[in-house]
Amino acid sequence: MLQKILKGLKYVERTDWFSFAKKQHNIENKIITDPQLKSANTLKMAQVIEAVNCNVKGKRIVVTDVGQNQMFSARYIKLNNKMGWITSGGLGTMGFGLPAAIGAKAGNPDADVIVFTGDGGLQMNIQELGTILQNKIAVKIVLLNNSYLGMVRQWQELFYNKRYASTHLINPDFQIICKAYGIRHKLVRTKAELELAVDEMINCNESFFLEAAVENQENVFPMIPAGATLNNIIYNK
Repeated sequence: MLQKILKGLKYVERTDWFSFAKKQHNIENKIITDPQLKSANTLKMAQVIEAVNCNVKGKRIVVTDVGQNQMFSARYIKLNNKMGWITSGGLGTMGFGLPAAIGAKAGNPDADVIVFTGDGGLQMNIQELGTILQNKIAVKIVLLNNSYLGMVRQWQELFYNKRYASTHLINPDFQIICKAYGIRHKLVRTKAELELAVDEMINCNESFFLEAAVENQENVFPMIPAGATLNNIIYNK
């Protein structure tokens, strides 16, 4: 049966599709990807992820939570092994990141396990810091703190005329929380502070919590609105 199906298949040239995809990729690099890395005004999520890229040399497993931290990680992170990416996909399971990273580190003790999370998702399962304390699990936690439920805020901005509802977060002092759990920690607010902090995190043999105070109303682009097609890609506000 399989052979009959294969014989019926015919190769179709997709020149137009590849041309379209290449054009969109070039547009994205020019107006989105590259400028985010070069921005000097505020600390960007992309810059934090790129700083980790430039520092980690050995086996690395990257875990994400859900939201803008997930989208930026997917775009900018550079993986160096086939099993180096753990994310919840499109299921929207906020809080996935931290416990998943603990499991990844327990199963791969020789790898650098780095979880990128947001301030909203982290607080869904922040009690797992106790698991790290009790079991001495050397997970590297990178908090991209923008004081918002970023992905929800972005949709409210773009499609609901900035009628924000329950997306701005009044957060606790995460540095004090880390101190209580005995986890080494660092807070950075500028690109100048970032490189040294990432170097300290990667070279730490214990768990480490790096909090980056990033731009609070940054959006993820390109994106396709719900119900739209690839011809309706949005590149900016």
